[in-house]
Amino acid sequence: MTNLCGVDVSKAWLDVWIETAGHRRFANSAGGVAELGTYCRAHDVELVVMEASGGIERAAFLGLWQAGQPCALANARSVRQFAQAMGYLEKTDRIDAMMIARFAQAKRMVATPPPSADQQQLTALATRLRQVTGDLGVQKQRLHSAREPAMRDSLRQAIAFFTAQADDLAARIAALIGQDPLWEALDRSFRQIKGVADRTIAYLLAELPEIGTLSNRAVTKLVGLAPLAHDSGQHRGRRSIRGGRAGLRSILFLVADIARRFDQSLTDFRQRLLAKGLSKMEVRIALARKLLVRLNAKARDTRAALTTNP
Repeated sequence: MTNLCGVDVSKAWLDVWIETAGHRRFANSAGGVAELGTYCRAHDVELVVMEASGGIERAAFLGLWQAGQPCALANARSVRQFAQAMGYLEKTDRIDAMMIARFAQAKRMVATPPPSADQQQLTALATRLRQVTGDLGVQKQRLHSAREPAMRDSLRQAIAFFTAQADDLAARIAALIGQDPLWEALDRSFRQIKGVADRTIAYLLAELPEIGTLSNRAVTKLVGLAPLAHDSGQHRGRRSIRGGRAGLRSILFLVADIARRFDQSLTDFRQRLLAKGLSKMEVRIALARKLLVRLNAKARDTRAALTTNP
């Protein structure tokens, strides 16, 4: 039985649970993380598990790894569902830490190595590019409906600012990709699919670093494009998708619709699905899934080629 430490992370605190020691609280700061590392070593903790909490867990996660303490990230919704299944309907920081530890034990979780410095930088740049692109879209919508000259001038200035930022971020991402042999090779491989361009590749490499290392089934499930069964007894429910990496999935929806205009096989695939009576949303999902499978296959071949001919 692995000696685990569950950590519930908030902006101010790290609430900790070890079965043999109970609950303890540390500050969510560099000093607090160092104290937590010492505490874990004193209790022979083999693995620290915390929830992925929108980024506030990142400093503690990386800090513990740097101190030599293996860590893993758990899905917050899965932990909450586990807690409810165990009869814990109430929610406190102490209970959350305890449930994270027990969930990790039941699931037999293993360490999740931290991303490299370059991967962290790429993810940060891609995240910021997505934010700036969203801001740019909002400003353009406002300009479309604005009538007052002063307001339109202000919006044009904002659009120019966000456009410059987006261009700068895209250039920095391209330079970063060009410095890594694997990323550069994946970039060339992905571009063989017409419709897949700079930003799609940036988001793929930033948000799906596992691409090419997983089976097609596993990668589509990871992104949230795998049809999930809803069967019971003789009943066969309608398949649906849920979970996964929603931001990347939304991009694949758009890119798949563009790619099928250049690829007759995708167009024919779409027409066959429509002829079978599938809804437009079901067809969109199927197209995005097929595109992801093709990208995964190209990434797998690229990785194999680099391994064979480094």
